[in-house]
Amino acid sequence: MSGSEHESAGARDTTEGRVYTVTGGDWGEVVDAAAQVDDERIIVNMGPQHPSTHGVLRLVLEIDGETVRQARCGIGYLHTGIEKNMEFRNWVQGTTFVTRMDYLMPLFNETAYCLAVEKLLGITDDVPERATVIRVLMMELNRISSHLVAIAAGGMEIGSTTLMIYGFRDREVILDIFELVTGLRMNHGYVRPGGLAQDLPPGTLDQIREGVKLLRSRMLEYDKLATDNPAFKARLVDVGHLDLAGCMALGATGPILRATGLPHDLRKSDPYCGYENYEFEVAVADTADSYGRFLIRLEEMRQSLRIVEQCLDRLAPGPVMVADKKIAWPAQLAVGPDGLGNSLDHIRKIMGESMEALIHHFKLVTEGFRVPVGQVYVAVESARGELGVHVVSDGGTRPYRVHFRDPSFTNLQAMAAMCEGGQVADVIVAVASIDPVMGGVDR
Repeated sequence: MSGSEHESAGARDTTEGRVYTVTGGDWGEVVDAAAQVDDERIIVNMGPQHPSTHGVLRLVLEIDGETVRQARCGIGYLHTGIEKNMEFRNWVQGTTFVTRMDYLMPLFNETAYCLAVEKLLGITDDVPERATVIRVLMMELNRISSHLVAIAAGGMEIGSTTLMIYGFRDREVILDIFELVTGLRMNHGYVRPGGLAQDLPPGTLDQIREGVKLLRSRMLEYDKLATDNPAFKARLVDVGHLDLAGCMALGATGPILRATGLPHDLRKSDPYCGYENYEFEVAVADTADSYGRFLIRLEEMRQSLRIVEQCLDRLAPGPVMVADKKIAWPAQLAVGPDGLGNSLDHIRKIMGESMEALIHHFKLVTEGFRVPVGQVYVAVESARGELGVHVVSDGGTRPYRVHFRDPSFTNLQAMAAMCEGGQVADVIVAVASIDPVMGGVDR
């Protein structure tokens, strides 16, 4: 409907007159509501390339002066089609896709996916103990590196460049360990169905022990710089508030949920990978704001260091891949002139055993193994909350469907509840406290 006779309705004027956009409700109510619209309100696009937002996130804000009246998220700018692509790759190749979703916590993506595949295969209890301990070790190191980015990026977004430098400096300690173990700093593809791609190389345990010692000493620097800093607290305390009822309604998990005082952690409530055998505390706060989430991430890093030390004590010699040769991909890898691959000794062993062994190896790598018909849901406690994966198999060598419950996607729903009624400057703080990674949101 258009026309210039409805001067009382707040709409938009065009060369053809005034245009009304109606999304439902009685027309009289729509016109009355439009008449009450404050002309001082404006719509602001923050992103998708704004330097103070996490990645390619678009925030559409309706503001009245400095007050945010309405806030909406625009996502999809980083869509990669990973879940759909996995339907055209075999089960092992899926790990190279899932590791690229939330690129700040790749080892959680890999482990969740592989736990689901192993559950479908019925080999959960057959995964070697050494492989399981190394998975926990790598996930906890990954939790630390992810939280360091959250704290560093959040600090940068409120003007604390020192906090940003500290965070990325310490993250390098973790990434050096990842590079030693997997050959890559990110996107590892290290966790495989049935175990791991390869065992820990020589010198890894010493480097991890040195790294833990260094990181533990540097935790004090974050307390000195930020925890009791009046300027830092003034920007975070009572900003981005979301109480327990809001978290439950929106499905928020991770530090956002634990900041309300609820100690919900899947490592305790629904253990996997033997987490019930590790001693650690669930970090909680009762502030339900951005400051509480910062404190939780800081404490979780300390607890992760405790778990890493326990993993080092638990590591015993043994295989890192299941014994079933119809499932087990080669785990005897080495770095050669063309990069990481099967060691020459392992290739000679395969080719020297028998023609049948060589054919089987060829079919396993090119075609892949078959997974029984069924569907499972497996969840792990990632750095951002509950990371769940629903895997469906039709009995073939490829997944029929793989869908992830990514915590960034779910937690991002809380943005409107946290920001509406607050200041524009506080939007950045609230989003930083959610710590969304758009690779996980858009996957």
